[in-house]
Amino acid sequence: MGRFRTGMRMSRIPIRTLVLGLGTFAVGTDAYVVAGFLPAMARSLEVSESTAGQSATVFAVAYAVLSPVLATFTARVPRRALLTAALAVLALANLGSALAPNYPVLMVTRVLAAAGAAAFTPNAGAVAAAMAAPQQRARALAVVVGGLTVATALGVPLGNLADRALSWRAALGLVAALCAVCAAGVLAVLPGLPGSPSVPLRARLDALRHPGVVAVLPLTLLGIMASYGLYAYAVPLLHELGATPASEMWLLFLYGVGAFVTNLVAGRAADRYGPVRVLAVGYTALTLTLGAFTLAAGTGPHVLPAAALLMAAWGASTWFQTPAQQLRLITAAPQETAVVVGLNGSVLYLGIALGTALGGLLLPVGAPVALGVSAVLAAGCLLYLAATRRVGERAPESPVSQRVRE
Repeated sequence: MGRFRTGMRMSRIPIRTLVLGLGTFAVGTDAYVVAGFLPAMARSLEVSESTAGQSATVFAVAYAVLSPVLATFTARVPRRALLTAALAVLALANLGSALAPNYPVLMVTRVLAAAGAAAFTPNAGAVAAAMAAPQQRARALAVVVGGLTVATALGVPLGNLADRALSWRAALGLVAALCAVCAAGVLAVLPGLPGSPSVPLRARLDALRHPGVVAVLPLTLLGIMASYGLYAYAVPLLHELGATPASEMWLLFLYGVGAFVTNLVAGRAADRYGPVRVLAVGYTALTLTLGAFTLAAGTGPHVLPAAALLMAAWGASTWFQTPAQQLRLITAAPQETAVVVGLNGSVLYLGIALGTALGGLLLPVGAPVALGVSAVLAAGCLLYLAATRRVGERAPESPVSQRVRE
């Protein structure tokens, strides 16, 4: 009986890993929550919805730029101190956003929030893996990454709910409180872990000279521009489909459900069928989904089942990309796994920034135009994939594939 109880305790997820997972949930919520209350924020700050949406652009650009820089300059900082400080910065930044008297102040606080997110997210996964036993590292990483995945599903609808029940400022205040709680939790439960040797920024960027990396990364940029660029404007787009304030939250939640399910199966599918096949199916689905969304937005309000189907398909056809692209990059440059995965993350956020900026420019012209351009970009992803299909493709269940899944 004693051995049985010990085994049960060993199989449980350590509280310190759960705290890190809650931290990544807070970070993900901070990144996605703005889309849930964009119209209310725009009215309050006396700017257009397209202008307010650029706060997501600024966050994404800052994250993309600061991630490798902060990784270089904070490498030797003890991990507990670094993660606690990063979450404290996030809490202060979100409090500043909640209290922002005008649009310029809001933009400054979003840059500060991006700095905290860029310092926390990559290191949280590394710390979780370092603390876990070798046979439990995959589980620990799944919990930490799962925080971001759950935030994808719940962050925007929760923000929309908080905005309708309270206000957009209160919603950001709640995110600030969550970040503060996570910071206290990290400080309380994490052991003292030293930093790591610093990898010069130039060495990180040297991976961009690798032909395979150069061939794969543009698809990450183009794919995220096509799929995610308009998500900051999801609420205005839902109005084009006849959604009511009462149905917005559930429609946004369906997007998250589609994203969550696809994120779970995409890695296994890439292992079994190869990343290029998964990407080809995904980009075809994305093109069709955005094309259908374009037609629906151009023909007036529709019944809610159609809007629900489109939102679930949009989420599903957006978040299939990352596991397959990471697998292609690791296969192309197996000796530089950590660096190329980090670069892929920066390019992903750059794609969010460029897509959101483009959406902000096109949305005033008309939702069908903005959606139609996104559909064209998605079709362009298929063409680019066809041109680079031999890069980063490996046989199913290769050792590299196993490492990605673990």
